[in-house]
Amino acid sequence: MPLDAAEALAAGPRSGTIAWDHKDVQLYHLGIGAGVPATDPGELRYTLESRLHVLPSFATVAGGGPPGVIGALSVPGVDVDLARVLHAGQSLRLHRPLPARGTATVTSRVTAVYDKGTAAVLVLRTDAADAAGPLWTDDARVHVRGEGGWGGPRGPSARPGAPPGEPDRVVERAVREDQALLYRLSGDRNPLHADPGFARRAGFDRPILHGLCTYGMTLKAVVDVLLDGEVERVRAYEARFAGVVYPGETLRVRMWRQGGGVVRVAVGAVERGDAPVLAGTVVEHR
Repeated sequence: MPLDAAEALAAGPRSGTIAWDHKDVQLYHLGIGAGVPATDPGELRYTLESRLHVLPSFATVAGGGPPGVIGALSVPGVDVDLARVLHAGQSLRLHRPLPARGTATVTSRVTAVYDKGTAAVLVLRTDAADAAGPLWTDDARVHVRGEGGWGGPRGPSARPGAPPGEPDRVVERAVREDQALLYRLSGDRNPLHADPGFARRAGFDRPILHGLCTYGMTLKAVVDVLLDGEVERVRAYEARFAGVVYPGETLRVRMWRQGGGVVRVAVGAVERGDAPVLAGTVVEHR
């Protein structure tokens, strides 16, 4: 059954309750490479419960993972092969800092379906709120190969490159060989990130890292390097997944301060000639 954009857009919102505690936060932080060196005071903010600060990108896995890619495929009108699906991008807006322990109601729905010719892109929006009010809003953009060409709107197509001039800071972050295996314990069990046979069926020679793992690693680098480790200063964060990352590679994270509380970021895979893996990446901060 092909993608039915009209049915997906007409489907009502889905709501549920999620909960998390410090162990979920710590596991997520370890999954994006926190804790190296293990006794560094800056890393202990992410790994030790008595000092725990929650990196805002934890919202993408809170409660075992919001709907995201897998959730988008369960929406009425969406019946496609998981092997033809990729996470195309993610945006996140924080309404207030995330607590290390919480319970929230999450509501999600497809807000847009774009026709890219050879593929379709679905936008799945999720809002989370607790007893004190809104916590976060995120948009997951899901790319489905072979489902375009039905005459729908193309949607946004601007792909801004890296800012001109030399970046203000450049850091490198190693991706462990087992990074995807550890990260998937936070909720995203897509076999693309663990099963070599499934990865080959999807067109990759071996399992790839979750885009949201690269997303989290990048935000942590920006917070640690430019925001003095103060996670509560992050207001919003968005990125487009421009290429894959393989476990065992090294990320090169380039950062440009833009003024007005904006940092532009570009991320490449060092071992493949700085091949782009995150583009259109922006962190807004206080």
